Amino acid sequence: MEEIKITKFYGTNWCSDCKRAKTFLGEQRIPYNWVNIEEDEEAAQFVMKVNDGKKKIPTIVFSDGSVLVEPSNAELAEKLGISSDLGHDFHDIIIVGGGPAGLTAGLYAARDGYDVVIIEKGALGGQAGFTERLDNYPGFPDGISGSDLVSRIISQVERYNVEFLRATEIKNVKKENNYFILTTNSGTEISSTVVLIATGSKYKKLGIPGESELIGYKIHFCATCDFIWYKGKEVIVIGGGNSAFEESLFLSRHLKKVTILVRGETPKASPILQDKVKKTSNIEVLTNTVATEFLVGEKKELSGVKIKTVDTNEEAVLNPDGVFLFIGLSPNSEIVKDIVETKEGGFIYTESNLESKTSGLFAAGDVRYTSTKQAVSAMGEGAAAALHIREYLREQ
Repeated sequence: MEEIKITKFYGTNWCSDCKRAKTFLGEQRIPYNWVNIEEDEEAAQFVMKVNDGKKKIPTIVFSDGSVLVEPSNAELAEKLGISSDLGHDFHDIIIVGGGPAGLTAGLYAARDGYDVVIIEKGALGGQAGFTERLDNYPGFPDGISGSDLVSRIISQVERYNVEFLRATEIKNVKKENNYFILTTNSGTEISSTVVLIATGSKYKKLGIPGESELIGYKIHFCATCDFIWYKGKEVIVIGGGNSAFEESLFLSRHLKKVTILVRGETPKASPILQDKVKKTSNIEVLTNTVATEFLVGEKKELSGVKIKTVDTNEEAVLNPDGVFLFIGLSPNSEIVKDIVETKEGGFIYTESNLESKTSGLFAAGDVRYTSTKQAVSAMGEGAAAALHIREYLREQ
C-alpha cells in the first residue's frame, strides 16, 4: 500500500487547532506544505469551496486526494498510519488526560519510581495550552502564555521517562478483580493498578435555535483562535464570568465593538476584570439579557441574534458579525460515569483523597466536582492525587 503523505496544510498563524496539528505532525516528524490562507487568496477560496463557503481550518489535503477538516490528533494518526503502541500493556498508573492535572500527576508519580503512562486524545496541555496569557500564575510577574507554560511542564515530565500515548481516545474503563482495563478507540486494551481521570471539560452550548448550524462558522468558543475573522467588525460575547470578560478584553484590542450579554443583574467576573471592561470604550455590557435564537440566513450566514431582557421580556434583534460563547464547562466524564458518583452535570465526586467510589480510581482537575477550574489549582490537584495514589499503592 502506498504511503499517505500530506500535500497541503491550509490554516492561519492564529489558529490554535492549526498549532495543535502542526505540533502533532512535528512530534511525529511528518513533513507538510504549509499554506497561510491570510496571505494566499486562492488558498482561501479553495478552503471555502471544500467547506461549503466556510473558512474552516485546518483543512489538510493528502496524497490520495482526500481531505480532513479540523481533524483531531487521533484522526490524523489514523489517516497517516501512525500506530499508538507502548510495547507493553500493563502499568502501575494510567493517567487519562494530558492537561495540567494529568501532567503534574505524571511528574510526581514517575519521580517516585512508578511506571506511568499518560493517554491524551488531543494536544498535551489541554485548554491551558490554548490560553493566550496567564497573568495570575505564580512565579511569572509579567505573565506567561499558556503554550509556553505547557511546553515547560512537558519538558520536565519527559525527564522522568513518563510514557505518552498520544492521539488515543479511551472508550471504556472497567475494573476486574484488582486491576483496571482501559479500551482505546482502536480496540486495544491497556491495564493498570490505578487510574487517574484528568480529562478536563468542554465548552457548554446554549441549545437555542440556529446554534448547531452556525457553530464553527459564526459561533465560536476561542477568541484567540477565531478573532482573525472579525478584525474591524462587531461581535457578541455571551457569558458573565471571568472567561467571558477576559476574552472580551482580548477581542476589544482587535475588533470594532464587543457586546457582552450577561444573564444576571450583575456579572460574576472578578471586580478587577469588570473594572477593566468598564474602562474599555468599545465594550458594552448588557445585563439581564439572554440570547433566544440565532437567525440563520439562506446561505447559512448569521443574519441576527434575537435577545430578550429577562425582567421585562422585551425582545430585540442584534446584528453582530459573529458570536463567542463562554457560558461554562461540562465535564469529560462519560468513560467512567457507570463506576463513579457524579454531581451537577456529571462532575466526578471524590473523597478528600481524590479517590472515587471505585477503589483505585482517582480524579483531578476540571473533571472533578468542586474543582476551581484554574490551571494552578489543577496542577495542585495533580500533585495531591499522585501523593494519595502513592499511599494507595503502598497498601496493595
